[in-house]
Amino acid sequence: MRLAEFLSQDMESILSDFEAFAATILPASDDMAPGELRGRAHEVLQTVLSDLRTPQTRTEQHDKSLGQGSGIVNTDVESAAQRHGALRARAGMNINQIAAEYRALRASVLRRWLDACQPEAPDLDDLIRFNEAIDHALAGSVIAFNAQIEQNRDLLLGMLGHDMRNPLQAIQVTASYLAALNAGEPVAHAAGRLIRSGSRIQALLDDLTEFNRTNLGLGIGVSPTRLDLATVLAEELDELRAVYPYRQIDASFDANLMGVWDGPRLQQLLGNLVLNALKYGAQNAPVQIVVRADATLVRIEVRNQGPAIDCAMLARIFDPLARGRNLPSGVDKAGSLGLGLYIASEIAKAHQGAIEARSDETATTFSVVLPRPSVP
Repeated sequence: MRLAEFLSQDMESILSDFEAFAATILPASDDMAPGELRGRAHEVLQTVLSDLRTPQTRTEQHDKSLGQGSGIVNTDVESAAQRHGALRARAGMNINQIAAEYRALRASVLRRWLDACQPEAPDLDDLIRFNEAIDHALAGSVIAFNAQIEQNRDLLLGMLGHDMRNPLQAIQVTASYLAALNAGEPVAHAAGRLIRSGSRIQALLDDLTEFNRTNLGLGIGVSPTRLDLATVLAEELDELRAVYPYRQIDASFDANLMGVWDGPRLQQLLGNLVLNALKYGAQNAPVQIVVRADATLVRIEVRNQGPAIDCAMLARIFDPLARGRNLPSGVDKAGSLGLGLYIASEIAKAHQGAIEARSDETATTFSVVLPRPSVP
């Protein structure tokens, strides 16, 4: 018996086997109605059946086996396999459970078909095409599953960043109030610690929010205005010196740095670069910031002494969630998400600029080059 004929005749029995198995996949199956457990599997099998009934040349079969054919996985996001994967993600299933479903579906079909073929041998072309179709369906489900999981993650990050801002602001305001009371050294010390910790949490939330924007394809938004870059960057460095009074931060600016940029964004860029230098550079050496300009370009350099960054790390240093290893002793290893340099890079790109890093045994330097638009 040909497999397409068998599937058409025995579909309900196959789906009953599958439904019995799917009901054992907990806890996700508790949240799905019985019709949902078999409905998407029925769609997948109907698509496989249609695929088996479609004539296919050897070349087409070969291309399809390499994932290049026009099989059931295509650009149509509403395909049966993709709907199956998205439904399973929303139901709370994991990738192993998705694979187990397809394993069970494959085993049920092949076991029943082989029994129905007796005493004749099964058609090998049907067997090959069925396995290819199931593999394509699994691939489509995994693609949709991952897309749904990423969307859920982005929404969670967005809500987390938004909902944490109000309580954080309350903590920062209270800490500033305590610092202004002049209630003695212990209170002032505790208030200063709260202010510094609040600033670190604020920086983490800002990084999280910006990372989420880029993940959603929104990019880093900039609002350029006429400004004196020296003044803007000096303000950021003053805040960093207040948060890190025990570290030396030196700066040198050219005399004329008027231009058109987004000041707060460039403060964020510089802050991320300096924080990176403070964390990974030699703790007893200064961090040096140099800003130079000509008629068309501005170059911002942040330099720190310390161990050289190895070539492998340097190649991916601006990737999101990339964190350096071998932090100096005494440095908080949990105080970063590994997003600072990535966001600095995105801010530079948003200004049509570029950023690069170089490192040797004497120093590590981050260089940002920005176009200098004409001042109106």
